[in-house]
Amino acid sequence: MSDDLNSPENERPTITELSKQQRRVIGVLVEKGLTTPEYYPLTLKALTAGCNQKSNRYPAVHYSEDDVLDVLDELRELGLAAVVHTESGRTERFRHYMRKRFTFTEPQLAIVTELLLRGRQAMGELRARASRMVPIESLDDLRQELHGLMETGFVQSSGPLERRGVEIDHNFYAPSENKSIQADVHSEPTGGRLETQRQPAPSPTTQPVAHDSLEPINQRIAELQSVTQQLQFENKQLRDEFDTLKQDYQTLDDAFDRLRQDLGG
Repeated sequence: MSDDLNSPENERPTITELSKQQRRVIGVLVEKGLTTPEYYPLTLKALTAGCNQKSNRYPAVHYSEDDVLDVLDELRELGLAAVVHTESGRTERFRHYMRKRFTFTEPQLAIVTELLLRGRQAMGELRARASRMVPIESLDDLRQELHGLMETGFVQSSGPLERRGVEIDHNFYAPSENKSIQADVHSEPTGGRLETQRQPAPSPTTQPVAHDSLEPINQRIAELQSVTQQLQFENKQLRDEFDTLKQDYQTLDDAFDRLRQDLGG
């Protein structure tokens, strides 16, 4: 098996969409290459396990090794993946060529990978999860990388990146998937605040409601809600990290078995 990667990159068509299976497989290859480089390139067994793991993935899938092999053939045709033979010649391994096909920065590669693996998510979640692969120190750093990805059409958002609660997604969907989230981008008024319905002014005979006494209470409620959401997110992160550690242990155990086989044990 060999891949024709000698043709100039500008002769290859631009990749604008990937199937669900292609997104999962290429996402796992990039993620594992960044988070566990000592086990990369991946064996078919490790790649299949990475596709099927429950943490840091949405939706959950149950691919067979034959399924993954079929997708790898498709990705190789696109110039996104290649097979690598070990020195012993016993085990084929697979690697990605995302850096050859796209001009992503390293943070952009991590961002796109995270979106391919989990889909649409909030800015804070995206930064925390992508930072497992490449450091992204702040939301401002994330916004800077996202602006570049949005200009080239690889990423979409539900509104201006400065707006609170905005969500981000990749743009590699097929048109038939109907996954565009661009519709409400222009509904945001100037200043980055959500527009609320205007209430009629009170009539001269109506006593205005005094809101000043409620403002500290409302502010405190908002603070508690924010803290609760942050704790829920951190708890979910810990569960995801635990699941990832279990997956890494399985990968290490697989590598140990291969080493023992190579040594004739």
